[in-house]
Amino acid sequence: LTYLTNKYPDENRLSIYKGDICDADFMLHVFEKEQPKWICHMAARAGVRPSIQDPYVYIHSNIKGTTHLMELGHKFGIQNFVFASSSSVYGGSKSTFFSEEESVDNPVSPYAASKKACELLSYTYHHLYNLNVSALRFFTVYGPRGRPDMAPFKFIDRVSRGVEIQQFGDGSSSRDYTYIDDIVDGVVRAIDHQHKYEVFNLGKGSGTSLKEFIELVEKHTGKKAIKKILPDQPGDVPYTCADVAKAQKLLGYTSKVSFEEGIRRTATWYNNAYLKKHIKVCPEIQANGLGRAASNVDLTSQIVSH
Repeated sequence: LTYLTNKYPDENRLSIYKGDICDADFMLHVFEKEQPKWICHMAARAGVRPSIQDPYVYIHSNIKGTTHLMELGHKFGIQNFVFASSSSVYGGSKSTFFSEEESVDNPVSPYAASKKACELLSYTYHHLYNLNVSALRFFTVYGPRGRPDMAPFKFIDRVSRGVEIQQFGDGSSSRDYTYIDDIVDGVVRAIDHQHKYEVFNLGKGSGTSLKEFIELVEKHTGKKAIKKILPDQPGDVPYTCADVAKAQKLLGYTSKVSFEEGIRRTATWYNNAYLKKHIKVCPEIQANGLGRAASNVDLTSQIVSH
């Protein structure tokens, strides 16, 4: 927020409100004051494994929060409602490329179910009130300033410090990791290209195995990973890869940053921001306040001087 306010000091360009999207009075005040014409809804409770531990907060933040924004959207005449869905809705799909045309009626985690519910509800608001909607299924977003519970940050952080990382499964599981710059480009394109109701995949369009992922982290940190091999985790899917043909056709979207380049940029940012103590974060605790894949390592005995 400090970065944004410094970059855009003009109050007519940027206004920041701190509050809960489920707080009806607060959100009504914001809409009455600002009279927005577009909604770009990125607020959510994220994370597959924590949603299994505490599903209720996902129903509150994701389903209730999104419904509240769509209700305000149609009442205030919003021209375009763009929101973040997730590739998690594809569950255990066996398809080589996950397509928006595929049936996603079998989510394997409360998080995935909450995102699928938001897609269904958004169609309902389009049908009832002609609300223009674009639902964006993000594929494993990473990069500088990314969530500390996600594997790209965790692996770069722990390998850099000589701390043990956890490898779930034999390393053959694969993800379509998408660099943040590509995701932002896709979001902006969805805002600028108004559609009646569409679902879009936003991904790189190719997968990276966990084994290759760890090797790239080792390459760009210059350190050897200390690995603890564990069983696959409940709720995780073995493979994700986006079919981005629809986003290419209707939004002009194409990812530009390869996974290796993205890891290189993220490792460079980490060295500048974290090792120099410009930013403080506890990577053992994920963004929701719930532990995810705790390392079983006593970090106080693993401090490395720099």
